[in-house]
Amino acid sequence: MNPVSRRGRRAGEPVGGALPAWVHVPAAAGLLLVLVPLLAIVARVDWPRFGELVTSPSSLAALRLSLLTATASTACCLLLGVPMALVLARGAFPGLRVLRSVVLLPLVLPPVVGGLALLYALGRRGLLAPALELLGVRIAFSTVAVVLAQTFVSLPFLVLSAEGALRTAGQRHERVAATLGARPGRVLTRVTLPLVAPGLASGAVLAFARSLGEFGATLTFAGSLEGVTRTLPLEIYLQRESDPDAAVALALVLVAVSVVVVVGVRGREGRRGP
Repeated sequence: MNPVSRRGRRAGEPVGGALPAWVHVPAAAGLLLVLVPLLAIVARVDWPRFGELVTSPSSLAALRLSLLTATASTACCLLLGVPMALVLARGAFPGLRVLRSVVLLPLVLPPVVGGLALLYALGRRGLLAPALELLGVRIAFSTVAVVLAQTFVSLPFLVLSAEGALRTAGQRHERVAATLGARPGRVLTRVTLPLVAPGLASGAVLAFARSLGEFGATLTFAGSLEGVTRTLPLEIYLQRESDPDAAVALALVLVAVSVVVVVGVRGREGRRGP
């Protein structure tokens, strides 16, 4: 018997043995492709003026609006995405695969296309414009439009995470609760949702981060009105021409938020185990 087999595998040792040496070359290149541009932003920041740059009135207004709309869109993703994930994970009917493809379509659509789709559906001359006019509702180029654009692009992240958690959890506990006389609604709220709560939390964090960084769909469907629709990514884009130092400082703020999100999600996954 192999000595290593007798001793057992040590913690952290690869199951399949050592990797080929050449694998580390493209892996390192990929890491540098991600890391070097981020380090370039850090190096480019005007640190003595950093506080001044990120606390200008326009910057604070954009940050405040981004946090507000990202929170609202995350709530919308939870409200709509959890039932969608339940249908995808627990449903069994013809066309389920097609439905899943439609739900996940915003992941592969360019954000500008998503913005155009929303504009042609909910804009002043959109598909639903007559009904909206009867109700006296105008959505395009408003704060509501920002929330809808962010929800459109972020919803698949929540659905994917929730569906994965539901499939991993299985249905054994739900069946036991049902045999004990629990109604479907009670099973859902007392058994299913608590079981998949970590997956829902991770999906919500990812949806929030995606909403916070949304640019193309927001610009196309909501425009860039200061205090109304100009979120932080739009402010960065505008400042890039007029005040590059401010653009870099605000970009670093978004990078910092993204790092916190990634660390938070990975931390949750680590606590759940492999």
